[in-house]
Formats: sequence, C-alpha cells, structure tokens
Amino acid sequence: MKAKGLYATMILLITTSYAIAQTNSTNSLREKSWTLQDCINYALEQNIQLRQSKISLAESEVNVKQTKAALFPSLSFATGHNVTNRPYQQNSNTVNGTEIIASDSKTTYSGSYGLSASMTLWNGNKNMNNIKQQKLNNQIADLTVQETENSLQQQITQLFIQILYANESVKINKNTVETSQATYNRGKELFNEGSLSKADLAQLEAQVNNDQYSVVTSESTLRNYKLQLKQMLELKGTDEMNLILPEISNDEILKLLPDQEDIYQQALTFRPEIQSSRLNIENSKLNISIAKAGYLPTLSLNASSGSTTNSSSNYNWGTQMKNGWNNMIGLSLSFPIFDNRTNKSNMEKARLAYDSSQLDLINKQKELYQTIEGLYLDAKNAQEQYKAAESNTKSYQTSYDMVSEQFSLGMKNTVELLTEKNNLLKAQQQRVQAKYMALLNRILLDFYADGKIKI
Repeated sequence: MKAKGLYATMILLITTSYAIAQTNSTNSLREKSWTLQDCINYALEQNIQLRQSKISLAESEVNVKQTKAALFPSLSFATGHNVTNRPYQQNSNTVNGTEIIASDSKTTYSGSYGLSASMTLWNGNKNMNNIKQQKLNNQIADLTVQETENSLQQQITQLFIQILYANESVKINKNTVETSQATYNRGKELFNEGSLSKADLAQLEAQVNNDQYSVVTSESTLRNYKLQLKQMLELKGTDEMNLILPEISNDEILKLLPDQEDIYQQALTFRPEIQSSRLNIENSKLNISIAKAGYLPTLSLNASSGSTTNSSSNYNWGTQMKNGWNNMIGLSLSFPIFDNRTNKSNMEKARLAYDSSQLDLINKQKELYQTIEGLYLDAKNAQEQYKAAESNTKSYQTSYDMVSEQFSLGMKNTVELLTEKNNLLKAQQQRVQAKYMALLNRILLDFYADGKIKI
C-alpha cells in the first residue's frame, strides 16, 4: 500500500512539473515580443516540414555508413540441429557410411556448426562508386534542408510584410473614421442651423458606418495574416503574438536596387537548388559507371570453418567436433553472359537520367533568372508607383482639406466632400500598397543576392 501511494505521488509530481513547464513555456511565448528575425529563427527550429527534411538528411548519413561497410567482409555463424527417425532400419554399425554404436534406437540426433565469411574483392569498382553516390545523396539531402529553410524564410518574410501592410491599412481606416465622424458632427451643426438637408446628413452618417465597416474588415485581414504566421511557426492560434513592427522610411522604400545580372550571378554560386541540380548531374555520371560494372566479372573471397556431431557416434561431442573440424578458403569468379538485357537496359536508363539531369539544371537556372527578373521589375515598378502615389496623396490631402474647410463654412455640398474624401482614401491605400510591394521585393532581391533577410 505504501509503494502504491509513493508511486501515485511520483506520478502526480511528474505531471504537475510537466504542466508547470508547459505553462511557463506558453507564458514565455505570450510575453515575448517578436521581430522578423525572431520569427525566422523560431520557425527554423520548430517548423515540422523542416524537421522532416532534417530526418531525411540523417537517413542519408546512415546510407553513407552502410555503403562504406560493404567494403568489409561479412561474417556469420550458423548452426543446425536435426532429429532423424528411421523406423525400418536394421541394426547396423554404420548409418550413411558413418560408424555408429550398435543399438536398437531408430532415432538419431545430429548437429552442425559453421563460421563463414565472404568479401567482394572486385566488382567493376561498383562498391566505391556506390559510396561516392551516397555521399552525393547526403550533400543533396543537406541542400534540400537549405531549400526548405530558404522557402520558409521567404514565406515568413512575405507574411510579415503583409502584416505591416494590413497594420498600416487599419491605421488609415481608423483615421478615416475619425475624420468622417468629425465631418458628421459638423454636418449635424449645419443641419441644426438649416444649412444642410436631412438627406445630406444621412449620407454623412452612412459614410461613417461604411468607414467603420472598413476598419472591421482591415482588422480581420490583419488577424488572418497573424494566424497564418502563427501556423507557420507551429504556435497555437489562441496564443497572443506581440509583433515588433518597424517604421519604414521613404529612403528605405526608394533605396537603389542592386544590378539584376549581379544578383543572378551571385545566386548561381550559392542557391541550394542550383547546387543540388549540379550534384544530380554528378550522381547521374556515377549511375552510368555503376551500370557499366554490370558487364564486368565479380571476384569474391569465401572462407568457412565448421564441424558436425551425431548422437549415434562412438565418440563424445568434443571428440566429434575435433575430428569433424574442417576449414575452407576459396575464390569465386563470375562472368555475366546473358542477363535478359538487364545490364543494357540499366545503361540506357542511366544515360537518359544523365541527359535529364543536365536539362534540369538548365531549367533551374532559367527559373532562377525569371524569379530574379520578376522581383526586380516588380520592385522597380512599385518604387515608381510609390513616388506617384506619394505625390497623389499629398495633392488629394490638400484638396480634401480645402473642400472640408469650405464644407464647414457651407460653401461645398456633401457629394463634393465625400468625393474628395474617397479620392484621398484611395490614394492613401495605393501608396501603402506600393510601399510594401517595393519593400518586399527589394528584401527578396537582397535575399537572392546574399542569402540573408534584412529589413
């Protein structure tokens, strides 16, 4: 009873400690303030897809060790034990030529014991090529991990910039609501003075409601982007996430873009998808060499040592083991003569795979150039759009301020005011959109140039 009580207490302590640890971990994450780099670092540790890629890398390392072990001899021990019954056997001093004790027993027991070893001395250099191939596969698996990391960093950066965009949109919409509310309040004053019709006042009220709806919509969009970011970081959707959103200056948006061709040439030297394609070509060459080895003879070394015993012998077990002991060593050489076209088919497939791997590299280089070209053009266009939107915003702000002042004095009607307000809002949204498109594409261009995310 005491043991059961102690066991229950230990279980309770362990469970409580685990719950406290989990709670502390959750609280720590809730209190943490996340920068873009924090998000990236955390995702590189916790993302499930990335962790699966790392498991595949570990498996490839095991394969390298396995192929290296094929160079060494194999050693095995085997023993067999049999009981033989001869119901119609006459008493004899021999059984299958072996001297036995004269007995009425028709059942005998026999045992065999053997130690054997074998080693491939030469098989057309196939084993060495297998080792080289598995080493290449290991490097390719490591590059796959890097590809997954790059993709993850890029996706997180895109989400983070979308959050910046959505956050600024919320601010714009909230400011618009404040402006609409102030205009509506002034409209009520004009209505009470008899300077504004009831229909115009209703339009101003409807505009306030419409702007409040825009706030709700933009806040929903912001929450959705944050949820996507949490999912990518393997965080619970219910966990609060305090993001540190940097202020982006005009100089940062209009920063001079690096040369497109320079980015491409730099990316060719380190992008994992390009390096992986190059290694696949080397891998295909080794496949051709391995396939050629199928036409060559195989030389193997074999050795064995063993003995047998029999219950019907005149000698005891030890003497039988000694007398029956035998050792063997030999070489075996095999030549392929006719293999139902197996080797020829392997050669043809290996050459086709080599041609395919070369085309794959060309295609990857082409895709990389197109990606960089697209990012460069998008960044360039977004910068130009931002300049135009910045100018439009200033113009529409000035125009709206003038019309708003005239409306307050009863010199402009509601339609003119709302038209100017909507023009200003549209210009502000275009400015924000161009701003973060330019920022995102420039960040990604830098990422393709040096492999680092900087904001």
